[in-house]
Amino acid sequence: MEFTIGGRLEVRITPADVGKRVSVRRRTDSGGTGVEFTDVVGVLTSWNDGVVSITRKSGESVHIVESSLVAGKVVPAAPARRRGPAASFEELAAVTARAWQPVESEALGDWRLRAAGGFTRRANSVLPLGDPGLPLGEAFGRVRRWYEERGLPAYVQTATGAEGAQELLCAELERHGWRREVSAEVRIAALAPVGDRAAEVSAVRLTREPDAAWLARYQRFSTPGPHVLRVLDSGPSVWFATAPGSGDAPDAIGRCVVDGRWAGFMAVEVAPEQRRRGLATTVMTALARRALDEGASAAWLQVEEDNEGARALYDGMGFTGHHRYHHYRSA
Repeated sequence: MEFTIGGRLEVRITPADVGKRVSVRRRTDSGGTGVEFTDVVGVLTSWNDGVVSITRKSGESVHIVESSLVAGKVVPAAPARRRGPAASFEELAAVTARAWQPVESEALGDWRLRAAGGFTRRANSVLPLGDPGLPLGEAFGRVRRWYEERGLPAYVQTATGAEGAQELLCAELERHGWRREVSAEVRIAALAPVGDRAAEVSAVRLTREPDAAWLARYQRFSTPGPHVLRVLDSGPSVWFATAPGSGDAPDAIGRCVVDGRWAGFMAVEVAPEQRRRGLATTVMTALARRALDEGASAAWLQVEEDNEGARALYDGMGFTGHHRYHHYRSA
């Protein structure tokens, strides 16, 4: 990253640039081996009392003493995608939310408070798209009370790493004592190459509801309650895939929600003893072909950052990162 003008390093950012994407270079103490420099790129979220705070694409907050800055400038948003579908954060946030709906929800301004008996953080967290209609401190208090009344921990779901995402909100959550607990990546791809893979899908059964066999492989509970089934059944056009096995539970399962041009893949699970046999690919291919029949052309999915096996699988299918989302929990 070039910081110089006429060969001189310059700090060309000010507190007025809060909310913009910046690149800075700071001086660091290398422990007796001399001065070293570190670059940080992200959204400038605050500049107060001599401390500059930047939120990286990963969601990590970096706090820099102002006197250690040696260079800095405002930089454009991340480059546009070079392959796969074009999509804004606002579009994907709405699509992913419709694919995993809560049992109960309530508006707080433009925010949506969601609950489903504690089944998954996604269905039991605030979706803060817009203005809550209150100062943030008051809004966070309302959120805490709403979840306390339901015997649930209070979570807020945020996103970073895309134009229009929520780095400023992440910083405010941290300032009010909320802590980032789990992060995952939203990935997107063209749908046709997923459906065109050379997978033998004739044995895969597609249904509109999860049957007992599907639920036996979905390892999120011992006995699913009605709130679990309501979440799983939610979405514009929902399909469940089952690759049968020799026992009571199938070898592999998956879920797909078709919503306009988008097909969202989730709950792709394979029996441990059947892994590395291409069953996850088979299930996703069968679901992708059904979604193509319904007119979808783009695909999305979510994968946690530490799931290396799934990330490698999705890399091979052409999925690339769009943004990251995080769940912040009230302290």
